[in-house]
Amino acid sequence: MRWKGRRQSSNIEDRRGSRGGFGGSSRRSPGRIRIPIGGSGTRRASGGGISLIVILVIGFFILRALGIDPAELLEGGGSMSPGYQQDGGQIAQPRQDEMSQFVATVLAETEDVWKGVFQANGAVYPEPTLVLFTDRVRSACGMAGAASGPFYCPGDQKVYIDLSFYNELANRFGASGDFAQAYVIAHEVGHHVQNLIGVLPKFNQMRQTMSETEANQMSVRVELQADCFAGVWGHFTDQKGLLESGDLEEALNAARQIGDDTLQRRSQGYVVPDSFNHGTSKQRMTWFKRGFDSGRLDSCDTFSEPV
Repeated sequence: MRWKGRRQSSNIEDRRGSRGGFGGSSRRSPGRIRIPIGGSGTRRASGGGISLIVILVIGFFILRALGIDPAELLEGGGSMSPGYQQDGGQIAQPRQDEMSQFVATVLAETEDVWKGVFQANGAVYPEPTLVLFTDRVRSACGMAGAASGPFYCPGDQKVYIDLSFYNELANRFGASGDFAQAYVIAHEVGHHVQNLIGVLPKFNQMRQTMSETEANQMSVRVELQADCFAGVWGHFTDQKGLLESGDLEEALNAARQIGDDTLQRRSQGYVVPDSFNHGTSKQRMTWFKRGFDSGRLDSCDTFSEPV
Protein backbone atom coordinates (compact mmCIF):
# COMPACT_ATOMS: atom_id res chain seq x y z
CA MET A 1 0.00 0.00 0.00
CA ARG A 2 1.40 3.38 -1.01
CA TRP A 3 0.81 5.32 2.19
CA LYS A 4 3.98 7.29 2.92
CA GLY A 5 3.82 11.01 2.34
CA ARG A 6 0.03 11.14 2.52
CA ARG A 7 -2.15 13.06 4.94
CA GLN A 8 -2.28 11.77 8.51
CA SER A 9 -5.41 12.09 10.61
CA SER A 10 -5.32 14.37 13.64
CA ASN A 11 -7.99 12.20 15.30
CA ILE A 12 -5.38 10.11 17.10
CA GLU A 13 -5.23 9.80 20.88
CA ASP A 14 -1.98 8.25 22.07
CA ARG A 15 -2.31 6.62 25.48
CA ARG A 16 0.64 4.28 25.14
CA GLY A 17 2.52 4.10 28.42
CA SER A 18 -0.04 6.24 30.27
CA ARG A 19 -0.74 4.16 33.37
CA GLY A 20 -2.23 1.24 31.52
CA GLY A 21 -4.37 3.41 29.28
CA PHE A 22 -6.43 4.89 32.10
CA GLY A 23 -8.18 8.17 31.49
CA GLY A 24 -11.64 9.54 30.96
CA SER A 25 -15.00 8.20 32.05
CA SER A 26 -15.55 4.79 33.61
CA ARG A 27 -19.18 4.76 32.51
CA ARG A 28 -20.17 1.66 30.57
CA SER A 29 -22.16 1.68 27.37
CA PRO A 30 -23.34 -1.29 25.32
CA GLY A 31 -20.87 -3.71 23.80
CA ARG A 32 -17.56 -2.92 22.24
CA ILE A 33 -17.25 -4.43 18.78
CA ARG A 34 -13.91 -6.15 18.35
CA ILE A 35 -11.66 -8.06 16.01
CA PRO A 36 -11.36 -11.59 17.46
CA ILE A 37 -7.91 -13.04 18.08
CA GLY A 38 -8.80 -16.38 19.57
CA GLY A 39 -11.77 -18.43 20.72
CA SER A 40 -15.30 -17.27 20.04
CA GLY A 41 -17.27 -15.06 22.40
CA THR A 42 -21.01 -14.50 22.34
CA ARG A 43 -23.30 -11.53 21.95
CA ARG A 44 -27.02 -11.21 22.50
CA ALA A 45 -29.51 -9.72 20.06
CA SER A 46 -33.30 -9.88 19.63
CA GLY A 47 -35.89 -11.67 17.57
CA GLY A 48 -37.08 -10.11 14.34
CA GLY A 49 -34.00 -7.90 14.30
CA ILE A 50 -32.87 -8.53 10.74
CA SER A 51 -35.74 -6.69 9.08
CA LEU A 52 -35.47 -3.81 11.55
CA ILE A 53 -31.79 -3.29 10.80
CA VAL A 54 -32.46 -3.35 7.06
CA ILE A 55 -35.08 -0.63 7.60
CA LEU A 56 -32.56 1.40 9.60
CA VAL A 57 -29.97 1.27 6.84
CA ILE A 58 -32.50 2.39 4.23
CA GLY A 59 -34.14 4.85 6.60
CA PHE A 60 -30.87 6.67 7.22
CA PHE A 61 -30.82 8.06 3.71
CA ILE A 62 -34.57 8.71 3.71
CA LEU A 63 -34.15 10.86 6.83
CA ARG A 64 -31.39 12.79 5.11
CA ALA A 65 -33.63 13.43 2.12
CA LEU A 66 -36.23 14.87 4.51
CA GLY A 67 -33.66 17.20 6.03
CA ILE A 68 -33.32 15.27 9.30
CA ASP A 69 -29.84 14.50 10.63
CA PRO A 70 -29.79 10.89 11.95
CA ALA A 71 -26.57 11.61 13.85
CA GLU A 72 -28.40 14.20 15.93
CA LEU A 73 -31.12 11.68 16.69
CA LEU A 74 -28.50 9.18 17.87
CA GLU A 75 -26.81 11.76 20.06
CA GLY A 76 -30.11 12.36 21.78
CA GLY A 77 -30.66 8.67 22.50
CA GLY A 78 -29.86 6.83 25.71
CA SER A 79 -27.55 4.33 24.03
CA MET A 80 -24.79 6.87 23.48
CA SER A 81 -22.64 8.07 26.36
CA PRO A 82 -20.64 11.31 26.18
CA GLY A 83 -17.16 11.27 24.74
CA TYR A 84 -14.25 11.89 27.05
CA GLN A 85 -10.72 13.19 27.19
CA GLN A 86 -7.64 12.16 29.05
CA ASP A 87 -6.85 13.45 32.52
CA GLY A 88 -6.78 17.23 32.56
CA GLY A 89 -8.69 17.44 29.30
CA GLN A 90 -5.55 17.06 27.20
CA ILE A 91 -5.37 14.79 24.16
CA ALA A 92 -1.96 13.19 23.87
CA GLN A 93 -0.39 13.42 20.45
CA PRO A 94 0.96 10.24 18.83
CA ARG A 95 4.67 9.58 18.95
CA GLN A 96 6.07 9.71 15.46
CA ASP A 97 7.12 6.09 15.09
CA GLU A 98 6.45 4.53 11.72
CA MET A 99 3.56 2.35 12.84
CA SER A 100 1.66 5.22 14.43
CA GLN A 101 2.21 7.22 11.23
CA PHE A 102 0.82 4.33 9.22
CA VAL A 103 -2.26 4.04 11.43
CA ALA A 104 -2.85 7.81 11.25
CA THR A 105 -2.55 7.69 7.47
CA VAL A 106 -5.00 4.80 7.09
CA LEU A 107 -7.46 6.55 9.40
CA ALA A 108 -7.17 9.68 7.23
CA GLU A 109 -7.93 7.60 4.15
CA THR A 110 -11.06 6.19 5.80
CA GLU A 111 -12.10 9.73 6.71
CA ASP A 112 -11.78 10.87 3.10
CA VAL A 113 -13.71 7.90 1.71
CA TRP A 114 -16.58 7.97 4.17
CA LYS A 115 -16.85 11.74 4.03
CA GLY A 116 -17.35 11.40 0.28
CA VAL A 117 -19.85 8.56 0.61
CA PHE A 118 -21.92 10.45 3.17
CA GLN A 119 -21.77 13.69 1.18
CA ALA A 120 -22.99 11.84 -1.91
CA ASN A 121 -26.07 10.93 0.11
CA GLY A 122 -26.59 14.40 1.55
CA ALA A 123 -25.15 13.57 4.97
CA VAL A 124 -22.23 14.67 7.15
CA TYR A 125 -19.69 12.12 8.37
CA PRO A 126 -18.64 12.64 12.03
CA GLU A 127 -15.08 11.30 12.21
CA PRO A 128 -14.14 8.76 14.90
CA THR A 129 -11.07 8.99 17.10
CA LEU A 130 -8.48 6.21 17.12
CA VAL A 131 -6.87 5.46 20.49
CA LEU A 132 -3.43 3.86 20.68
CA PHE A 133 -2.85 1.99 23.93
CA THR A 134 -0.53 -0.51 25.56
CA ASP A 135 -1.70 -3.62 27.46
CA ARG A 136 -5.06 -2.32 28.64
CA VAL A 137 -7.35 0.64 28.21
CA ARG A 138 -10.48 2.18 29.64
CA SER A 139 -13.20 3.20 27.20
CA ALA A 140 -16.83 4.23 27.55
CA CYS A 141 -17.51 0.50 27.10
CA GLY A 142 -15.40 -0.42 30.13
CA MET A 143 -11.91 -1.84 30.58
CA ALA A 144 -10.30 -3.96 27.87
CA GLY A 145 -6.97 -5.72 27.56
CA ALA A 146 -4.77 -6.08 24.51
CA ALA A 147 -5.69 -9.78 24.40
CA SER A 148 -9.21 -8.89 23.28
CA GLY A 149 -7.89 -7.36 20.05
CA PRO A 150 -8.80 -4.04 18.39
CA PHE A 151 -12.33 -2.82 19.05
CA TYR A 152 -14.82 -0.03 18.44
CA CYS A 153 -16.80 1.49 21.30
CA PRO A 154 -20.08 3.10 20.19
CA GLY A 155 -20.39 4.91 23.53
CA ASP A 156 -17.51 7.27 22.77
CA GLN A 157 -17.24 6.66 19.00
CA LYS A 158 -13.60 5.60 19.28
CA VAL A 159 -11.53 2.82 17.77
CA TYR A 160 -8.99 1.23 20.14
CA ILE A 161 -5.85 -0.68 19.15
CA ASP A 162 -2.71 -1.94 20.84
CA LEU A 163 -0.21 -1.96 17.98
CA SER A 164 1.31 -5.20 19.27
CA PHE A 165 -1.76 -6.83 17.71
CA TYR A 166 -0.12 -6.46 14.33
CA ASN A 167 2.81 -8.61 15.46
CA GLU A 168 0.35 -11.27 16.57
CA LEU A 169 -1.58 -10.98 13.33
CA ALA A 170 1.59 -11.64 11.34
CA ASN A 171 3.42 -14.13 13.56
CA ARG A 172 0.60 -16.11 15.14
CA PHE A 173 -1.98 -15.99 12.37
CA GLY A 174 0.19 -15.65 9.28
CA ALA A 175 -1.55 -12.49 8.07
CA SER A 176 1.26 -10.03 7.33
CA GLY A 177 1.35 -6.99 5.08
CA ASP A 178 0.37 -3.35 5.38
CA PHE A 179 -2.99 -3.79 3.66
CA ALA A 180 -3.87 -6.60 6.07
CA GLN A 181 -3.14 -4.11 8.84
CA ALA A 182 -5.22 -1.45 7.10
CA TYR A 183 -8.13 -3.90 6.80
CA VAL A 184 -8.24 -4.20 10.60
CA ILE A 185 -8.68 -0.44 10.98
CA ALA A 186 -11.16 -0.23 8.11
CA HIS A 187 -13.28 -2.99 9.71
CA GLU A 188 -13.51 -1.12 13.02
CA VAL A 189 -14.31 2.12 11.19
CA GLY A 190 -17.01 0.10 9.44
CA HIS A 191 -18.57 -0.39 12.87
CA HIS A 192 -18.45 3.39 13.32
CA VAL A 193 -20.43 3.77 10.09
CA GLN A 194 -22.92 1.21 11.41
CA ASN A 195 -23.22 3.26 14.57
CA LEU A 196 -23.94 6.44 12.64
CA ILE A 197 -26.65 4.90 10.45
CA GLY A 198 -28.37 3.27 13.43
CA VAL A 199 -27.37 -0.38 13.04
CA LEU A 200 -25.30 -0.69 16.23
CA PRO A 201 -27.70 1.17 18.54
CA LYS A 202 -30.52 -1.10 17.40
CA PHE A 203 -28.33 -4.18 17.68
CA ASN A 204 -27.31 -3.30 21.24
CA GLN A 205 -30.95 -2.71 22.15
CA MET A 206 -32.21 -5.96 20.63
CA ARG A 207 -29.50 -8.41 21.58
CA GLN A 208 -30.64 -8.71 25.18
CA THR A 209 -33.80 -10.65 24.34
CA MET A 210 -32.59 -13.44 22.05
CA SER A 211 -31.22 -16.87 22.76
CA GLU A 212 -27.46 -17.26 22.61
CA THR A 213 -27.61 -18.98 19.22
CA GLU A 214 -29.90 -16.33 17.74
CA ALA A 215 -27.71 -13.58 19.20
CA ASN A 216 -24.62 -15.07 17.59
CA GLN A 217 -26.37 -15.32 14.23
CA MET A 218 -27.26 -11.63 14.39
CA SER A 219 -23.73 -10.73 15.49
CA VAL A 220 -22.32 -12.54 12.44
CA ARG A 221 -24.45 -10.38 10.15
CA VAL A 222 -23.28 -7.21 11.91
CA GLU A 223 -19.63 -8.25 11.62
CA LEU A 224 -19.91 -9.27 7.98
CA GLN A 225 -21.44 -5.92 7.13
CA ALA A 226 -18.44 -4.22 8.77
CA ASP A 227 -16.20 -6.42 6.60
CA CYS A 228 -18.17 -5.32 3.54
CA PHE A 229 -17.86 -1.66 4.55
CA ALA A 230 -14.10 -2.23 4.88
CA GLY A 231 -14.20 -3.55 1.34
CA VAL A 232 -16.03 -0.41 0.17
CA TRP A 233 -13.19 1.63 1.64
CA GLY A 234 -10.71 -0.64 -0.15
CA HIS A 235 -12.54 -0.06 -3.44
CA PHE A 236 -12.04 3.70 -3.30
CA THR A 237 -8.50 3.35 -1.99
CA ASP A 238 -7.72 1.22 -5.03
CA GLN A 239 -9.29 3.84 -7.31
CA LYS A 240 -6.83 6.39 -5.89
CA GLY A 241 -4.00 4.17 -7.10
CA LEU A 242 -2.76 3.45 -3.58
CA LEU A 243 -2.88 -0.34 -3.75
CA GLU A 244 0.06 -2.40 -4.90
CA SER A 245 0.27 -5.90 -6.30
CA GLY A 246 -0.72 -8.40 -3.62
CA ASP A 247 -2.51 -5.91 -1.35
CA LEU A 248 -5.99 -7.32 -1.97
CA GLU A 249 -4.69 -10.81 -1.30
CA GLU A 250 -3.22 -9.58 2.02
CA ALA A 251 -6.61 -8.31 3.16
CA LEU A 252 -8.41 -11.46 2.06
CA ASN A 253 -5.85 -13.60 3.85
CA ALA A 254 -6.36 -11.58 7.04
CA ALA A 255 -10.13 -12.11 6.74
CA ARG A 256 -9.48 -15.81 6.27
CA GLN A 257 -7.18 -16.14 9.27
CA ILE A 258 -9.62 -14.49 11.70
CA GLY A 259 -12.72 -16.38 10.60
CA ASP A 260 -14.49 -18.09 13.51
CA ASP A 261 -14.03 -21.57 12.06
CA THR A 262 -10.31 -21.05 11.46
CA LEU A 263 -9.77 -19.59 14.93
CA GLN A 264 -11.63 -22.44 16.60
CA ARG A 265 -9.75 -25.14 14.67
CA ARG A 266 -6.48 -23.47 15.65
CA SER A 267 -7.35 -23.08 19.32
CA GLN A 268 -9.38 -26.22 20.10
CA GLY A 269 -9.17 -28.51 17.09
CA TYR A 270 -12.86 -28.45 16.19
CA VAL A 271 -15.61 -25.93 15.37
CA VAL A 272 -18.90 -25.09 17.06
CA PRO A 273 -20.99 -23.24 14.44
CA ASP A 274 -23.64 -22.08 16.92
CA SER A 275 -20.94 -20.13 18.75
CA PHE A 276 -19.75 -18.22 15.67
CA ASN A 277 -20.22 -14.46 16.12
CA HIS A 278 -17.96 -12.96 13.42
CA GLY A 279 -18.45 -15.31 10.49
CA THR A 280 -16.49 -18.08 8.85
CA SER A 281 -13.34 -17.44 6.88
CA LYS A 282 -15.25 -17.90 3.63
CA GLN A 283 -18.00 -15.49 4.70
CA ARG A 284 -15.56 -12.80 5.80
CA MET A 285 -13.59 -13.03 2.58
CA THR A 286 -16.77 -13.03 0.47
CA TRP A 287 -18.27 -9.93 2.06
CA PHE A 288 -15.03 -7.95 2.06
CA LYS A 289 -14.60 -8.77 -1.64
CA ARG A 290 -18.21 -7.84 -2.34
CA GLY A 291 -17.70 -4.36 -0.93
CA PHE A 292 -14.33 -4.07 -2.65
CA ASP A 293 -15.78 -4.98 -6.05
CA SER A 294 -18.87 -2.77 -5.86
CA GLY A 295 -17.87 0.25 -3.76
CA ARG A 296 -21.54 0.60 -2.77
CA LEU A 297 -23.21 0.51 0.63
CA ASP A 298 -26.30 -1.15 -0.80
CA SER A 299 -24.18 -4.17 -1.72
CA CYS A 300 -23.50 -4.70 1.99
CA ASP A 301 -26.99 -5.70 3.09
CA THR A 302 -26.12 -8.75 5.17
CA PHE A 303 -29.52 -8.71 6.85
CA SER A 304 -31.93 -9.50 4.03
CA GLU A 305 -30.15 -12.36 2.29
CA PRO A 306 -28.29 -15.53 3.28
CA VAL A 307 -24.73 -14.87 4.39
